[in-house]
Parts: sequence; structure tokens; C-alpha cells
Amino acid sequence: MEIQEIQAAVQAQNSFFFSGKTRPYPFRAKALDDLLEAVRSGQDRLLQALESDLNKPRSEGYMTEVGLALAEIKYARSHLRRWMKTRRVPSPLAQIPSRSYICPEPFGTVLIMAPWNYPVLLCLQPLAAAIAAGNTVVLKPSAYAPATSAALAQIISTVFPPEYVTVIQGGRAENTGLLEQKFDFIFFTGSPSVGHLVMSKASEHLTPVCLELGGKSPVIVDETTDLQVAARRIAFGKTVNAGQTCVAPDYLLIAAPVKERFISFYEQALREFFPDGDYSTFPCIINDKHFGRVTSLIDPAKVVIGGRTELQRRFIEPTVMDNVSWDDPVMGQEIFGPVLPVITYDNLDEALNIVASRPKPLALYLFTADARTREKVLSRCSFGGGCINDTLVHLSSEHLPFGGVGNSGMGSYHGKQSFMTFTHYRSILERGTWLDIRMRYRPYTRSKEKLLRKFLG
Repeated sequence: MEIQEIQAAVQAQNSFFFSGKTRPYPFRAKALDDLLEAVRSGQDRLLQALESDLNKPRSEGYMTEVGLALAEIKYARSHLRRWMKTRRVPSPLAQIPSRSYICPEPFGTVLIMAPWNYPVLLCLQPLAAAIAAGNTVVLKPSAYAPATSAALAQIISTVFPPEYVTVIQGGRAENTGLLEQKFDFIFFTGSPSVGHLVMSKASEHLTPVCLELGGKSPVIVDETTDLQVAARRIAFGKTVNAGQTCVAPDYLLIAAPVKERFISFYEQALREFFPDGDYSTFPCIINDKHFGRVTSLIDPAKVVIGGRTELQRRFIEPTVMDNVSWDDPVMGQEIFGPVLPVITYDNLDEALNIVASRPKPLALYLFTADARTREKVLSRCSFGGGCINDTLVHLSSEHLPFGGVGNSGMGSYHGKQSFMTFTHYRSILERGTWLDIRMRYRPYTRSKEKLLRKFLG
């Protein structure tokens, strides 16, 4: 798309927003109803697109993308009226007579830039929030998932006019063109490196942003946990979408005495997940570039499970690397693939020092049966969110805000927090005119100061 077309699309959305049509409750409610019906009707096409782009089986595509998107839209629709309400708050005594209230209002025209790894979910979840909040939306899916991008564009164009919600497809040129425009809010999901660029471009217009980024998310396993359950749940978190998940367990910190048993249980879990070694429905790595990057991180001398790769179908077998050190390439970047490096620790403080000395991760997972260990980890480690005795599933709750901290992002969403993220909360103090207390006016006197001290001090 040419830059002039991008400019025209944004200008059309600005005009539509300033018409005021997106603000009333009936308009927003109908938009959510229409989006819900469109996604339900188009879910087969979306699932086929996910299979085309990522070799994602239908059940996984529904569980991790389409189903979660539908749940988010329904949740927003059922709570919309309450979220939109003006909220009364107390007024200071010094401001009598008055009433104070907080009014939720939309930002305006917002840009949503979605990644390729969950191309349905990470487009539709923020989209539902943005329209619930009363904004107009420019939605930019990733060019790395072209079938899904095309499916979303077709589905959304059937229910929304482009001046309200539009999908702009394309690659780097379109991304660059969009970031040159002045938006009222930008929601970006992707890597920290691109997040730097988005924030830099947004700063030119003082545009607020929500950045959902990533990082190396640790999983800690101690001696007290059920190792078989831990191995199964960590294997789940590492194999969903072939590990191409921003909150996938990136590396394992495990108590040295239980490492060998854990690895045995992990191998057992993989055999249960993929009977007879059948990986035909295992998601592929998104493209050759990422395939080459992930395979370059695998050290064959340290592989104890898996390790097979096939370039033709961009397949990487679920892999475990043992005796890994922080000098290994696999520990130098977010893996974003089905490779699990294992590092042992002799005491918990050693593990926590490792986590604390590195950039704050998007997620942290702890497997323990010890309440004191749980409290120690939560008090010592800063991270976006996570689970105790599981992986990934905190993302599925509308009641848990999802977002990063520090290098892993800023801002959060899901459920009510999604609405809040795309909303400006405007504070209003409304004064009556029948009483005008004069102590704030000049000339300032000692008697007025005494009154002020009584009211304010």
C-alpha cells in the first residue's frame, strides 16, 4: 500500500471518530455483536489459515487462538455497559459545593500491530477492546502469516466500514508508513528490538503506547514438586505452537538432585503427546530465517532429547539440551522454538540471583510444593506474570491482566484491563455557583491562611 493510501485511511478514521458515532453504548455493543458473529462464522477459514501458515492443527488453533478470541469478545460485550459508566468520587471539603466524577472516553484512532506467532488471537483480542472502548482502529497483521492476514482482512471487511475498522496488509514498508502517522494510541505486540522502534516513532507525536514484548522466561523446578506433572506441563508450554510463544518457558532452572528424573519424565511426556514419534501435526517454524536462527542455537553435543530438524517443512523436533552454560548461544537470546536448555542449581538463592541479574522476563513459572519457596520467588523476582505449578494458562483468564515489565513490555490487557488500556479516564470536578468561598482569592491574609490550613492541613 502506498503512503498516500495509508494517510487517507488514517484521515478517514479520524473524521469518523470525530463524528461521535463510535461513542454511544448501542454502537459499541452492536460492533461487538457483529465481530462475535463474524468470527464465529469465519472460524473455519481462520483455522485453515493457521494450518497453512503454521501447520497448526485445528484443535490447537481453536484452543489457543479462535476460542480465546471469542471468549474475550463475549466477555467485553457482557460487561460493556458497566465499564462505560461514569463513576462518582468524593469531592474535597474545600471545593464545596461540587461533585466529582471520572468519565471513560476513547483515545481516538488507534493502531494495533500484531505478530505472526498467534496471528488470530493477537489481532482480535486487542481489536475487541479497542472497539469496546469506542475507538476507530487500524489493524496491521503480520506479513509472516499471509493466509491468516488475508482471512482476517476478508472477515473484518464484511462487518465494518474501513473508516471505522480497517485491516492494512503488507510488510516492512506498510509498517514504516503506519508508524509515520499520528495515532492517538498504539498497541504493539512483538520483539523488544522492534518495540524500541515503535516507542521511538510514537514519541515523535507523544502517542501513548502499550508494548507487549518478550524475553527469556525462566521455569524453576525444585525438589518438592511432582516431577512427572511438572515435566508434562512444561512440555506442554514448550511444544504449543512449536515454542513460538512469547511466554513459553525459555529455559529450565532445576535443583541438581532431581534433574535426571525430570528429563526422563519430560521424554515420557513427549512420547505421550506424539505417539510413535508422529510429528506430522506439530507446528512448523514460521519461515526459513527463523528456522535457521533456532537451529543455530542447538548444540548437538549437549542434546539429550530430540534434536532432529527438517528444512523442507521447517520442522524442529522438541529438544532438550543439558549442561548448558550462560556462554552458550542458546542462552544469549529468546529461543522462540521447541528447544529447552537445562541449567542446574544447588540452592534456590543461586537460581534467583540468575533471574534477578537479567532483564525482567515476560513470564516466570515455578514448580514447588513449598509455600515458603513460592513466597521467596515472588518477593525476589520481577516479571510480567506467570504460574505456580503450570505454564501458559494464566493467559486464558479474563480476570488476570497480561503484560510485561521493564524490557518485556509496558501496559497490560485482557478482560476489563483491555478496556482500560484503550480508554482515557477523564476527571471532572463540577462546581455549584450558589456559594463562592473567598478564602482562595487575593488579597491573602493571615485569617485566610488559618482557614486554608484547617481545610488542607
